[in-house]
Amino acid sequence: MIRVENITKFHQGRPVLQDISLTIGEGTNLGLIGPGGSGKSLLLKIICGLVTPEEGKVFIDDIDVHQLSVQELADLRFRIGMLFQNYALFDFMNVGENIAFPLRQAGTYSEAEIAKLVKEALIDISLPNIAHLFPNELSGGMKKRVSFARAVIRQPPILFYDDPTAGLDPVTSSKIFILLQKMKEERGVTSVTISHDIEGIKGICDRFALIDEGKLVFNGTPEEIEACHIPVVEKFWQGYSDDELGT
Repeated sequence: MIRVENITKFHQGRPVLQDISLTIGEGTNLGLIGPGGSGKSLLLKIICGLVTPEEGKVFIDDIDVHQLSVQELADLRFRIGMLFQNYALFDFMNVGENIAFPLRQAGTYSEAEIAKLVKEALIDISLPNIAHLFPNELSGGMKKRVSFARAVIRQPPILFYDDPTAGLDPVTSSKIFILLQKMKEERGVTSVTISHDIEGIKGICDRFALIDEGKLVFNGTPEEIEACHIPVVEKFWQGYSDDELGT
């Protein structure tokens, strides 16, 4: 379980997250939505300990994330897989080496085990023959799927997806969402998915939280968000652009 309690974060004296509190139950996929620049990615970084808030606490399985030592935090992150918005692939490594990186970092897998797991991961993302290619030889959609494979290869119990389909065509986006749904159904992971593709995440999330201008304005089930009459929630849920939302 993940508990976010009264998180507040400032930037240049201005609050960019204000008193955010959320509970994400074990096995839940939370859809974190809202206009661009509202603080969604920042909140995700705070939850996994990459950014420290000015106020508030984050607990993962009752562990206070921001009270951990450097080594304890590193150990905790081994339980978290993260799909970054900008891919975060190593340019000097080929695809196979990128996907294998978390396994080698763990130091508990033999090279034979690593090769087997990487091969299976590439099959899972429908890219079985690209292990030898480098990131600059891949399309955006291929990079996104390789990033996904790297995030999940250790089968972590917690997964964070930061806008997994940003900039992708509808066909590739559909493939990504199918992969996310597969993780949910087969492994029962606890996850947070940031996305502006509302139609895409409607079918994979158990709950939704909407942040607007750094404030949590909605937190509830799909049924509750369908019935919500808060203007920004209604408009975002119906697929309005940021310009139409007035941001």
